[in-house]
Amino acid sequence: MTRLMRIEKWCLWGHVLSMAFGLAGLLWVMPHPEILAYLPAGSTLYRWSMAGGGVIYIVLGTIAVALYTRRVYGWKTLLSFLLPAIAISLSSELSGTSTGFPFGDYSYLNGLGYKIAGLVPFTIPLSWFYLGISSYLLARGGLMAMRASWWRQVTAIAVGALLLMSWDFVLDPAMSQTAMPFWYWHQPGAFFGMPYENFAGWFCTGAVFMTVAAVLWRQNERLMGLTKQQLVLPLIMYLTNFAFAMFMSLGGGIYVPILLGLVIGVLPAVVCWLLAPDERSVIDLTAEPQPDLPVLEMTATPATASK
Repeated sequence: MTRLMRIEKWCLWGHVLSMAFGLAGLLWVMPHPEILAYLPAGSTLYRWSMAGGGVIYIVLGTIAVALYTRRVYGWKTLLSFLLPAIAISLSSELSGTSTGFPFGDYSYLNGLGYKIAGLVPFTIPLSWFYLGISSYLLARGGLMAMRASWWRQVTAIAVGALLLMSWDFVLDPAMSQTAMPFWYWHQPGAFFGMPYENFAGWFCTGAVFMTVAAVLWRQNERLMGLTKQQLVLPLIMYLTNFAFAMFMSLGGGIYVPILLGLVIGVLPAVVCWLLAPDERSVIDLTAEPQPDLPVLEMTATPATASK
């Protein structure tokens, strides 16, 4: 295992553990602060986690997915998704926080790091990147196994954007209406405080940068016939981030968005992974056919025939 592979693994598990640590603080310690008296340096650790926990788990997730993408698909693949995803999502977020388009009228609070232009935490475009590419790779793996027709391309983009939007079904109520919100809606909407246009904004923003990636990836043979083995990390990223949002929503007594997210997010993500071929079958299909061996005809000699 190379050094970069070890870093990728450490960042992945650090990402998962930091989310679990954050959940413990928000759902267990915050309602029962007396617990801090029984933990070594409990108050200090709690203040650190509340101040920077969101930044740490997003940065670790970004590093893990970036290293995975570079290792499996190469630098060109990584940059051709990373740069459009960050640029387009940041533009949408800056527009949303200043004009209300395309998500609605909202503002970010503290806890997610330095704010770009005083409006959008720098970690937000990073989360669009690592959840966006995980969603899109899962969709490509399930819908473009060994074939890449134009309608499969379009369907993969739509499914990838749907997976990304479904994560927000569960994330947004949890992060805006629970005990420690990270953003708030100036004009709460009809769907558990969220305006319906928020979901259209999520779907369209994700679809735009996934479309850019699809165009830039169209000649990339390394992205054809993605296997289950290649898609393990994207599946882990999607499911663990969904679980984080789900437990946050459960803690706030918000249930309907969880059910919707499970049906139109988790279930399609798992199905896409299951539809992807195994590595062995891809190798068998792409192997060069072996030349037919000549058939040796055995004829009996007179001596043999006389016995």
